This record gives sequence, C-alpha cells and structure tokens, in this order.
Amino acid sequence: QVQLVESGGGLVQLGGSLRLSCAASGNIFSIYAMGWYRQAPGKQREVVATITSGGRTVYVDSVKGRFTIPRDNTKNTVDLQMRSLEPDDTAVYYCKATRTIPPLLTYWGQGTQVTVSS
Repeated sequence: QVQLVESGGGLVQLGGSLRLSCAASGNIFSIYAMGWYRQAPGKQREVVATITSGGRTVYVDSVKGRFTIPRDNTKNTVDLQMRSLEPDDTAVYYCKATRTIPPLLTYWGQGTQVTVSS
C-alpha cells in the first residue's frame, strides 16, 4: 500500500511559479513510475508530466519548457516545478504512482488546488 500526499498548491499571478511536492509512504519508491495529472472544472483529468523509475520524463505539449518533474528516490518524493504559469494551468493537481512490477497497482493522491490569476 502506498499513500501519496501532495502539497504546495495555492494562488499565483500570471507568469508566476509554484512547486508542488508529492510525498510517498511505503517502501521501494524507486519501482514506481510517477506522474502529475490535473483536472480543471468541467474538464477531464489529463496527464501533465510523468517520470519513470529510471528518470525518463514526458510532458504534455502545453507545459513543455515551463514545467519539470524531478524525483528524489532517497526522499520518496516527486515534485512538479511550474514556471510561467497561465490561467489555463488552473486546476486540481494530482500525483499518481504506478507500480512497474507485478502487481501493477496504481495510487492517487488527494489533489492540491492551483489557481492562476490574470
């Protein structure tokens, strides 16, 4: 069982920065692929960025060059560094952990609100 706790959300002005953090409980954090997802009001949840257990990253086009997803396997954390924030980035951001060896279980955090004001 893995528990994920997000933190770092809040209100930021257009062009500002925020750093979200996701702390995972449990052992063997390194075997999990991690990801950040977001859901805006009235929209489906979408992937923002993912990072494999080996550190390979993938970003949705809308955040490329603005967001990064560093992970620290010694601290069991994965962050989302967000820069040049835009109103369209406003959403609840969720951390997801996917176990990469059987059983292939998936865990979600409770979400943290990010609001970008113009």
